[in-house]
Amino acid sequence: MPSARWLRKRRPYWERLTDLVERAGRGGVRGLPSKELQELGLLYRQAASDLAAVREDPLEQGLARALNQLLSRAHNLLYSGRKRSGWGIFKFYRDDFPRAFRETFNYTFAAFLLFLFSGFAGAFLSFHDATFERYLLGPHMIETIEQHKMWTDSVLTIKPLASSQIMTNNISVCFVTYATGMIAGIGTIFLTILNGMLIGVVGVACFEGNMSNLLWSFVAPHGVLELPAIFISGGAGLLLARGLLFPGLLPRRDSLAQAGAQSARLILGIIPILIVAGTIEGFLSPTHLPPIVKYLFAAALFSIFVLYLTQSGR
Repeated sequence: MPSARWLRKRRPYWERLTDLVERAGRGGVRGLPSKELQELGLLYRQAASDLAAVREDPLEQGLARALNQLLSRAHNLLYSGRKRSGWGIFKFYRDDFPRAFRETFNYTFAAFLLFLFSGFAGAFLSFHDATFERYLLGPHMIETIEQHKMWTDSVLTIKPLASSQIMTNNISVCFVTYATGMIAGIGTIFLTILNGMLIGVVGVACFEGNMSNLLWSFVAPHGVLELPAIFISGGAGLLLARGLLFPGLLPRRDSLAQAGAQSARLILGIIPILIVAGTIEGFLSPTHLPPIVKYLFAAALFSIFVLYLTQSGR
């Protein structure tokens, strides 16, 4: 526990750091002489060590919050201006994203269970109530299935355009699923349930129309990437909601900032995954290749994807 003498001794350094941060905030770190920039970095590291000591005193929690805010401002100044190279982006996808996925896997798994449960619920309701199936899918799609036609056949004639639209739509859905975690997770949970219910209802409709093989051979090639991306975005939204609703020992703002930083890595990481999935969905999934070829392709792609998420960045 820090003594009053120690606090008096350290306060001038915190005030000096505050002065440098405010000056750099007005003109940017490039406006500081190199000597003061080095001093800023040194004071930042010292203040981080001081914060750990101050947090041990329950009577100094106000000071701890003030120091934490000062360190956050200093951190942003020191690191936000760093140039991002192509190597940095590569390193993020090679190491940081799979590591963030493993660290937050429980949230992704919770989104998967929510999706799975709603899928079974949608299938159950469709089996026992045909009006529910028609209400959720619409008469046009039901009519197409009854005619033993795949609604995806039109994609073949406009592959590049369709692929672009699919990518845009999938990225939008995942970002909305993530962002609505800010409203106490209600939006994230609703969209995850809706997506799961839709695939359950479509699965039953195609089963009743003897089109199951057509459906799943279409879904498999891109679904092995697209569905995990949906689960990850759902997990990111749940993580955001946890930071907001259950801050634990942290102030709510700090808890939300921490959860936001973790979830942002997840949502940025799935963008190239969705781009690859959209390309496959536009160019490979709707083709008339034998279903066995599509299933083998999906199995190989999923194996590579699992290895990437579980082993990369260790």
